[in-house]
Amino acid sequence: MVSHDDKYCASCANLLEIKIIDSTERLFCGECSRIVYYDPKVAATAVIIRDNKVLLIKRGNEPGYGLWSLPGGYVDRGEIVEVAAAREVLEETGLKVEITRLLGVFSESGHPVIVVAFQGQEISGHLQTSDETLDIDFFSVDELPNLAFPRDIQIIMSL
Repeated sequence: MVSHDDKYCASCANLLEIKIIDSTERLFCGECSRIVYYDPKVAATAVIIRDNKVLLIKRGNEPGYGLWSLPGGYVDRGEIVEVAAAREVLEETGLKVEITRLLGVFSESGHPVIVVAFQGQEISGHLQTSDETLDIDFFSVDELPNLAFPRDIQIIMSL
């Protein structure tokens, strides 16, 4: 789906138009023939287990405000994905973790975010909320709360 946020060509400043290219609706510059491609966002998450329970955060941001999810977030440009997953866990929960293995790569048709999921091992720290988290807790897989993202259950079950 084409976003109408970009109205002008980044190369020549001409007004962009919508054009069907290779059966896909794209923004196109009729002046310099530039096609605007939107890159997906990459997010990283880590599943942390303690006493056979999964670490979840209650989200303090949209999407999914007030619902629970695995700790995670966007990978910064140039950042190693495993480093991003560990950073997000630390920022959102106060726990320093070691990333131990890749669980999988998850994507959905029509959704711009690709999620790279890892398993992690707790190293140090104490649970503490941040400006991104309303609450933090460990849950049994049999008693998971309402999750913000359907893919989280897929990730948890991939263990």
